[in-house]
Amino acid sequence: MQKIRHTPRAATSVRELDTHHGIDPHHHDDHQICYAGSGVLSVTTDAGTWVAPTTRALWIPAGTVHEHRAFGRVDLHCVGLPTHQNPLSLFAPAVLAVGPLLRELILAYTRGPEDGSEERRRMLGVLLDQVRASPLQPLHLPAPADPRLAAVCALLHADPADPRGLAELAAAAAAGAGERTLSRLFRAELGMTFPQWRTQLRLHQALRLLAVDTPVTAVAHRCGWSSASAFIDVFRRAFGHTPGTHARASLPDPAARRDPTGEVPPGSPPARPRTTME
Repeated sequence: MQKIRHTPRAATSVRELDTHHGIDPHHHDDHQICYAGSGVLSVTTDAGTWVAPTTRALWIPAGTVHEHRAFGRVDLHCVGLPTHQNPLSLFAPAVLAVGPLLRELILAYTRGPEDGSEERRRMLGVLLDQVRASPLQPLHLPAPADPRLAAVCALLHADPADPRGLAELAAAAAAGAGERTLSRLFRAELGMTFPQWRTQLRLHQALRLLAVDTPVTAVAHRCGWSSASAFIDVFRRAFGHTPGTHARASLPDPAARRDPTGEVPPGSPPARPRTTME
């Protein structure tokens, strides 16, 4: 069994994560907001997986055992908050929209010195106001507990493009339940229908593939859409922009880029020293 690390204080920090790397299961006594300045960040708990591209942030409440995973080069910006500061009044993980102002506030706050200054307190106040005003996004892929449901979901995790219907998947997985029972379990346990869950899984996989520069047409086919245009339509309805726009927005944060000598480009704010614990 993997050891779960307890880090009492949730750091306010910046950290670089290479693609497919992450932070092993841990929990804090504080709340935390996590934002990927580039790439795509996923957070997994016992309840499922949440995925956040650069237009989203993740809310992780105190006490939640979670692990991070990066897709594409991720600049991970974390804002730690004491338990009395809960701008969303939420005690379960969630994904929230990040507009241009909230993005810049998160970047500036996590890069700034923790000096206790009045300016820093004001910045945090505005940041939390923006968090309160940010709509929540349905980017949660719930994890099944029922073993019959888990057997079917495992097949689709292994191959999101699998076109088989629920009855065929149940037979292939030897789930021990029929289509009607499994349909009921999807609604009762996961809060969505089987087609909705499969679409959510495919969108999660699409975000991960786009983060590592997979062409849009290849993403469409590898995730199970019949054509690139069908994929683009579903992606636009889910995220409000096309996959191509998303891929460009996921490029590394210019302020974090360095030339081969290690120098920060002119005009970029100084990088905050990276922390070793999140």
